[in-house]
Amino acid sequence: MNEAISNILSRRSTKCFKADMIPDSDLDLILEAGKSAPTGRGRQSPIILAITNKELRDKISKMNAEIMGADLDPFYGAPVIFVVLADRQVPTYIYDGALVMENMMLCANALGIGSCWIHRAREEFDSEQGKQILASLGIEGDYEGIGHLALGYANSEPSPAKPRKENYVYYVK
Repeated sequence: MNEAISNILSRRSTKCFKADMIPDSDLDLILEAGKSAPTGRGRQSPIILAITNKELRDKISKMNAEIMGADLDPFYGAPVIFVVLADRQVPTYIYDGALVMENMMLCANALGIGSCWIHRAREEFDSEQGKQILASLGIEGDYEGIGHLALGYANSEPSPAKPRKENYVYYVK
């Protein structure tokens, strides 16, 4: 089977991470994959926060858990969090951000790095605390949080894929 297709078909969400940090060279490659995602009319509406700073990672984890209404780490212990946000002024911003997320997940899988898309980024970065984080990083604009990508080395084997539902595809010939 073609290597790219095998990578797509084998990717699974990781929900138990080792604390080991990912080398910068691998993180840079994952970010490059995200930046290479297609965007509507080539407008490149997304931005990516690549967070390896434990203090900020833990702060965002706490915000996410509060929104979720739970007392846990929503990032499953992942040492790295990428946050994808996109410019609300661009009509395709949600789709653009989703494509960035997918490209990064596929690249991580190809490198043997686990990943999991975590939600609630919109609520986080619409909050005053989230806006303050962006401002402290020098980020201005009307950005909506699309998702978090928890990244790290898997601490266990991924669960097998669930069977695909019937009637997933309707052929029209």
